[in-house]
Amino acid sequence: MKKILIPLLGLAVMVSCGTAKTSEGVSAQSSSVAKADKAFLSAYKTIKADELKKNLYVIASDDMEGRDTGSPGQKKAGEYMINYYKSLGITPPKALGSYYQKVPAEFMKKRGGGNLPDSENILAFIEGSEKPEEIVVVSAHYDHVGTKNGVVYNGADDDGSGTVAVMQIAKAFQEAKKAGKGPKRSILFLHVTGEEHGLFGSEYYTSNPVFPLANTVVDLNIDMIGRDDAENRGKQYVYVIGSEMLSSQLKVINEAANKKTNNLELNYKYDDPADPEQLYYRSDHYNFAKNNVPVAFFFDGIHEDYHKPTDDPEKIDYPLLEKRTQLVFATAWEIANRAERIVVDKK
Repeated sequence: MKKILIPLLGLAVMVSCGTAKTSEGVSAQSSSVAKADKAFLSAYKTIKADELKKNLYVIASDDMEGRDTGSPGQKKAGEYMINYYKSLGITPPKALGSYYQKVPAEFMKKRGGGNLPDSENILAFIEGSEKPEEIVVVSAHYDHVGTKNGVVYNGADDDGSGTVAVMQIAKAFQEAKKAGKGPKRSILFLHVTGEEHGLFGSEYYTSNPVFPLANTVVDLNIDMIGRDDAENRGKQYVYVIGSEMLSSQLKVINEAANKKTNNLELNYKYDDPADPEQLYYRSDHYNFAKNNVPVAFFFDGIHEDYHKPTDDPEKIDYPLLEKRTQLVFATAWEIANRAERIVVDKK
């Protein structure tokens, strides 16, 4: 996650809440995320702690050299991710013709990116069966801060955890598709670059979208979901940020999905506009939100290894990472399969 705060630009005030209580508006009968939904449950169960761990030990290994934007190590991590998608039979968007969307050095330089080299967003895509023109985005950044003074900053939680979560969510949707129960809406699995230096990859995508932003239903953004912070040590929780900023339905859907699955504690502390961390503005969902796309940002908090060389894969809580990943999948499943597109009714 980006460390330096982004200046506020007069965005709407967020609602401050405590631990979640399911809101009205989405009934158990209307939800696609139901205990009796065999297709959902079968796909949901493919999200496993051991597979998340296997991929994270590669993504956050010393061989990836901290995955700094445009570095050889980041490109090596990207190749691993693409080979994973190929092994699942998940292709890039046809309109792009490649898994790579180039993010030019010049674009980043104009936005304070210094002398960063060219880099790439990585996109994988599952086309919807009934409403393919409507796009659900599941995103995470796969860059980190590189190597400093010969020490590798592996970024296992930031954002290796989000990266492998997106990969597993893609696998779950692909398993459902193979069983003849693919999503009604299309799903874009978006791995962005340049987040640590200034949210560059997501800004480039939203400035040069492969699919029109007007057709983009939601961005579910995952940035650090593998650890806990001091305030929540040992709890089964996740912070959810921004889910009611633009849509009255997104928070309701996420809460209902949570209640029907692992029933984590949903913590809305960082939705408070007075909070000094101002996390709503510090990860890639922000570039979707400022373009009027509803977002939900899933996050574990600022822990003692944040942006330190000790953010290593052996410190990840893999059972909790599994549960949080399953929650994002369950939320995406409902949004992708419900009869009506979620509304944008707030500013």
